[in-house]
Formats: sequence, structure tokens, C-alpha cells
Amino acid sequence: MTDPAHNILKGRPARLYVLDYGLFQVHANNRIIGICGFLVQTDANEAILIDGGFPAHYLDDINAASAADNLATFGTILSLTPENRPAAQLAKAGIIPDDITHLILTHGHIDHIGALNDFPQAPLLTSATERALPQPLYFGSIRPINWPNRETITLAGDTQIGPGFTILMAPGHTPGQIAMLLDMPQTGPVLLTSDAISRPAEITEGFDTAPDPATAQASAARLMQLANDHSAHILYGHCPDQWPTLKKAPDFFD
Repeated sequence: MTDPAHNILKGRPARLYVLDYGLFQVHANNRIIGICGFLVQTDANEAILIDGGFPAHYLDDINAASAADNLATFGTILSLTPENRPAAQLAKAGIIPDDITHLILTHGHIDHIGALNDFPQAPLLTSATERALPQPLYFGSIRPINWPNRETITLAGDTQIGPGFTILMAPGHTPGQIAMLLDMPQTGPVLLTSDAISRPAEITEGFDTAPDPATAQASAARLMQLANDHSAHILYGHCPDQWPTLKKAPDFFD
């Protein structure tokens, strides 16, 4: 059941921007995936950044950083430039870092955590389960980042954080993975699955690479049922087929 008590946002979603944080090739099946984040602007002039891509130090030396984090055992970063950092992507939407009012972290993996210590004026919003982990999960057994000392809002269950903006608990990929359901004025409902469903094929594969396949399957089934119930447009976390077709900032869903 959705908790309606958290009136964190004042306005309704007005614009949804897909942010391009680079390209990555997974060794398994050589699939090429986009690394994405999102910007949601509300009709009350709020600006919510969702995820931050890879950490900033990857721009200094991608190969060295990948080797140090053992990321090279999983895949290869194909594209990552200053243009793929959050500030540059936000600029495409006419937003500067100081405009960000809220920062949402869907989960603590390496390709989502790049803004964790940025935008200090904005409270961090994540699931209580994810924040309860000793450190962000980052990648494999590598844990180089601590949780920041910043204002943090943690959610224990599905929560409507403002009109037309619901956070959904979707564990399995990580213990505290979240997804989001937005009610856009023209597009209608949009489901942002994040890595709860990185691509539709995960469903048929039974989430066999997830740390908790059974929980991941249950979360995915629930999200797909919600999408069906709301006739929602689905934006997957890392879908090789969908990514090239998505309109990205400065274009937007409204």
C-alpha cells in the first residue's frame, strides 16, 4: 500500500528528461547499454535529479579506474566524457547544479552513484533498506565510498512523495532498489524501472544474474502489473533496444 503522508514535493511532474551518462558494453552477449539518469521538473519549480552515472574520477583515466574497481571483469566503458556528467546533462535542460532541489538514488551501484556527494543543497532520497547497508554496494566486493553526511530522506515502503510522483520498492537487484511511477500531464503515466528491470529479457531469463532472483522476479511482476493497470509507458534501466530510440535531453516527456 502506498504511504500518502510524505509530502516531500509540492508540485506535479511537468517535464521528464532522460540524461545520457555514457555507453557501456557488457561482456556477456556483448550487449551495449546506455547509462541513464533522469531529471524531473515539477510545476512548482522543483528539480529532482535521479541518479548520477559513474563517479567523476572515471573521467581522469577510464582504464585505470575500471581496473582498480574490477569493472573490467564485467564490461567496458565505450563512451564517457565531460558531456556525460550530471552538470553537463542538466545544462541541456537549462538547469544549473544549484537548481536541484532533491537527489534520488535508486540504488548504490557504480553506474548510479556518481552524484552522491554533489548537490549538497538537495536532500538525498533513497530507500531505508539501501541506506541501512554499511556502505553503498558500488561493484562486486569493492566498497570505496561511504554514505555522505548530508540530509537524507529514507522511505520504508511505497510512497507518494508528491502529487503524481510515487516511489516503489522493488528489491532483488539490490536489497533497496527502487522504481518510480510518474503521472505526466501529456504523456500520461511513466514507469521508471531503474535496474529492477534493466531490460525486458531479464523477465524471461528469470533474473538469473541477480543476487536475489526470486525477489527480483516478484518485484518485476509487481511493476509490470502496475504498468498494465495504469497503461504506463515503461522506461527500462539499461535496455539495449530501447536506449537508442529514447528522446534525451534537451528533449523531454511532458
